[in-house]
Amino acid sequence: MAKLSKIRLHEILSQRFSTGFKKLSDIPNPALLHDGLKAAKRIAHAIQNNEKIYIVGDYDVDGVTSTALMIEFFKAIGYPIEATIPNRFTDGYGVSEKIIDRIEADLVITVDNGINAFGAAIACKKRGIDLIITDHHTPSSSLPDAYAIVDPKLDNCDYPFKEICGAQVAWLLMGLIKKEIGSSVNLSQFMDLLCLAIIADVMPLQDINRTLVIKGLNMMSTSLRPCMVIIRDMLAKKVLSAEDIAFQIAPRVNSAGRMEDASIALEFLTADTEGKAYKQYELLNQLNNIRKSTEAEATENAMQQVHPDDHILVVAAEGWHEGVVGIVASRLVQRFGKPAIVLSIAQDNAKGSARSIGNISIYELIKENEGFLEKFGGHKMAAGLGLKKENISAFKKAINETAQSIPPEDYIPQEEILGEIESSAIDFDLLNLLDEFEPYGEANPRPRFLASNAQVVSIKKLGKDKEHAKIELRLNANDSQTYDLMYFRCEEELKTGQEISCSYTLNKNVFNGRTSIQLMLDRLII
Repeated sequence: MAKLSKIRLHEILSQRFSTGFKKLSDIPNPALLHDGLKAAKRIAHAIQNNEKIYIVGDYDVDGVTSTALMIEFFKAIGYPIEATIPNRFTDGYGVSEKIIDRIEADLVITVDNGINAFGAAIACKKRGIDLIITDHHTPSSSLPDAYAIVDPKLDNCDYPFKEICGAQVAWLLMGLIKKEIGSSVNLSQFMDLLCLAIIADVMPLQDINRTLVIKGLNMMSTSLRPCMVIIRDMLAKKVLSAEDIAFQIAPRVNSAGRMEDASIALEFLTADTEGKAYKQYELLNQLNNIRKSTEAEATENAMQQVHPDDHILVVAAEGWHEGVVGIVASRLVQRFGKPAIVLSIAQDNAKGSARSIGNISIYELIKENEGFLEKFGGHKMAAGLGLKKENISAFKKAINETAQSIPPEDYIPQEEILGEIESSAIDFDLLNLLDEFEPYGEANPRPRFLASNAQVVSIKKLGKDKEHAKIELRLNANDSQTYDLMYFRCEEELKTGQEISCSYTLNKNVFNGRTSIQLMLDRLII
């Protein structure tokens, strides 16, 4: 693999931003959204005529944050609304007839859902309720019969940047509503929440998304919003990174909808005092710990079911919590390097999640075998499905037969190792260069480098159960300099003096006032 100079590394990273770094003023006009103005005018009419407005969100971070944004916006303009988020276990996904039947409203607005809400649209028509759908998911060939549908993925939508999350669609619509009602409310006050949704929903951190996330992260570091104050306190950080949001905050906010009810997360994001925010954060923390232990137990059981020779891993069991099957599928993909489908069985039915790897479309594989299923949906890298318990075995056999034609190279993970850096070039100037291209995330992954035949000098086990390790590593045999390589969730037992090859990322570690350079293990190649 090529040796990388700092100049070459800068060139490679710059190529990710072929259109350059955007400014806030580059955000396209929200009026370009299909039905955006129509929706805004209807909402303005509802406000002017004192109609009852109801918001229906979704139970993931994007959906909860979208709902919180709407609540905070209407609070800022002084208009009362009601909002609800469907319960994963009793309501299922998104707005539905069941949801419509239990609410009283003149106008229903969905956020981060609704593009396939055909039943809910019919239920609204019957009751004389106007339905405005705001979503960012890919529509089917037909659309619900709603008053307005605002979704950048619609074929006839002129909004130029399509890869935005549900919270962004809601935020852009707020801009149009603000103009219609002549409000002076400052929409930039919501960028901390917007940033949370963009990162958690794995939007590409390019174009306007990058700009909004940078602004949002800066705001998170100073925001007096109670939930943001508590986030900084709980993480013991004054400055938050995209990784802090992705790996620390998003899983906690997500855990409410996964394990119990998303209203817990909504109350955290909209808390009006730090005391309320702290109370909700503690609940989220507890649910996240339950989620982790539930996931760990299910993952261990799932690992035992795996047939390593299968092309597609399909595992199923009664009692697996349906809120964690997607995470378990991701763990199987990481461990075995193959797509995985994890099914939770309840009585005669099974419901589950699929995750993929490399260039394999798990959605297309499932679609080719939809005859075994009751329902399914998703995209290339992730999908959800439901089927009868009696069909699991036949489905597993069929999807593996379909997968026989997949070329081996399609299984190779798409994450790219940029090259090998001379140990002498690993310094604070290099870290400053990497800082220029922050924040890292989807479509702008943190640069990964290769260490070939590095020597393990010493090993120190860390963590309550000694599950992590700090490895002193000499990158080249003739080097006097060594670096700490952090190995979390050790799966391989390394020995002093051993030679290893691995991919890693670089991290600036600050401890007891001392700043040092750390290598963070990405993938081990013994």
